[in-house]
Order: sequence, then C-alpha cells, then structure tokens
Amino acid sequence: MTLEASFERVVMPLEFPFTIARGTATEAENVIVTIEDDAGNVGIGGAGPSAHYGETAATVEAVLPDLLAVVEDVGDPHQLGLIERRMRETIERNPAARCAVSIALHDLVTKRLEVPLYRYWGLDPSETVESSYTIGIDDTETMREKTELALERGYGTLKVKLGTDRDIEIIETIRDVAPDVRLYVDANEAWTPREAVRKIEGLASYELEFVEQPVPAEDPEGLKYVYERAALPIAADESCITVEDVPQIANRCDVANLKLMKCGGLREAMRIIHTARAHGLQVMCGCMSESNASIAAACHLAPLLDYADLDGSLLLAEDPYDGVPLPGGEINIASLEGTGTGVVPSR
Repeated sequence: MTLEASFERVVMPLEFPFTIARGTATEAENVIVTIEDDAGNVGIGGAGPSAHYGETAATVEAVLPDLLAVVEDVGDPHQLGLIERRMRETIERNPAARCAVSIALHDLVTKRLEVPLYRYWGLDPSETVESSYTIGIDDTETMREKTELALERGYGTLKVKLGTDRDIEIIETIRDVAPDVRLYVDANEAWTPREAVRKIEGLASYELEFVEQPVPAEDPEGLKYVYERAALPIAADESCITVEDVPQIANRCDVANLKLMKCGGLREAMRIIHTARAHGLQVMCGCMSESNASIAAACHLAPLLDYADLDGSLLLAEDPYDGVPLPGGEINIASLEGTGTGVVPSR
C-alpha cells in the first residue's frame, strides 16, 4: 500500500479575544495533516500547539516530515500501535505534531472500514456528555454579555476563566445571568495554595462542579494542600500531561483533564482515561484553540468521559473544517452520516 502525506498551516481568527490568567490570544494557528491511501481515502488531522508546552506551528512543521516519513515507511495505516511507537521513538517531544498524525491515521482507518470512529472503538454514542463553552477573562460587564450570548446560543454548561483580583465578583455576575447552567471554573495555575483554599471557600456557594488547576503544576504539594482542604472538587490540567502523570495526581485531585495536544495522540488518550479510572479519578477531555480537524476526533471520546470541554472550534470566528455537530454543546456523534471522525472541509 502507498500512503501520501502532506501538511499546511492555517491561521484562524477567534470570535472574541480570549484571555486566561497567562495572557490573551486573538487567533489560533493550527497545522493540518492529510494522509491519503492509494484508493483515494483521505484522513485529516490537526495540531493545535501551545507555547505553554513548548510548541508552536513552526515547531510542528519542523518535525512533521520525520513523523510522516514513519507513516510512509510503515505503509499500513492500520498499524496504529507500531506507527505511534515509532513516532515517539523518532520525536520524543512535540505531542501536538504527533497527535495530528494520530488523528489523521484514525480518520483514514475508519474511512477505509466505513465506520465512524466511536464505533471502531465500540462505544455507545448515546452516552456522550455535554461540552462546556468557555467564557474568557474580560471586564466583568463584557463577561456578563458573553454569558448572555452563550445562553442565547443554547449552551447549558459553561466554564469560566479566573485568576484575577475580582474572581468572586465574576462568578457572582455569571450566576446572576445564568442561575441554572452547570458551571465550573479554571484558574490556569494563577493562585497560591493558601489563596486557592480561601477563594474556593468563597466560590463554594455558587454551585460549581469543580475548580480546575488552582495552583502551578510545578507545585504538586501545593495541589495536594488545596485538594485536602478545598470546599469544592479539584481538577488537574497542567499537572496531567501524559499517562505517567496520572498516578502522581491521584491523591491530589478529583478529576484528570486530558488533552490530545498534551498527550500526543488518541491511543495515549485512551491510556490516560483507563489509568485515571483505575486510580478512582473522574475524567475530562479539554482542548486548545483548535479546528474541527482535531476537535472532531476528541468528540468520539465523549462516551468515556465525565466532563468535556471541546469548544475549541466553537470559539473560532471561522474554521476551514466542519466536524461533529455541537448544538448547544451536545456532542452529537450519533448523527454522523459519513465515516471516520466526521471532519470535512467547510462548504
């Protein structure tokens, strides 16, 4: 079998400037990978790199020729385990780049088999969870307006970014606008352990699902300090990168938040999910600022999750790809008429 692979960089504006505790973004740079077999089937995958983890679109482009050479050398897209192992041996870091190839291969394989990805994995599409929609940091009135817009669009689960000197005021305002939505917050490592315990105590009355990454990942004992004293459940994001991290956070949080762009591929994501379950943790799948070229694949993990934060494409002003329908955050993998992950070029 002959496989031909290529890639291109795409720059996509965000609908609104997106601010978290570490900074503000106005656009997303992704790298799209396509892998075609000799029957004309095309697999599509995307890399949404994060500078926080040492990756950019440029670093993804720099390593993709070596990763795609592995794919072409193996020649059989169904050898997913062999290809992903050899990619890790070839490029140890750069998980977003490896992930783009992993997604494209899974899309190609399931198209060749004429099944959607969730069915290839044997999952029940009726067991999906609802994705949250994220409200980034802004002045309080603008955050109120963004929340009102999210409600108008039908979103019933919201995630709110915190890490300011007015965090309680922000959540009070959000709850005033949206008293009935499921709500959780993400501090993106912004607080000290003692500050986190104090702020979480103040947030507890607002019926939050959990607080995500309250302290820096470099402070595992600080995370444990918060977990043991917090008035709300704790989720670990930046503290949970690969499957090896799961045992380390098992006694430091309630929820493990995996991201495809952190862990390097769909098979690794599965390992994280099962390992987290074995350690008694709930599981969430999040995302970066990503096109449907990668979000679509992550949506097929939804039957295995407790929480989903797969709004990367929803935050874009425009996306060159369509993917899994997400009306109001509902992850509708059961509606896919085609095969694979469901990603197709936008019409």
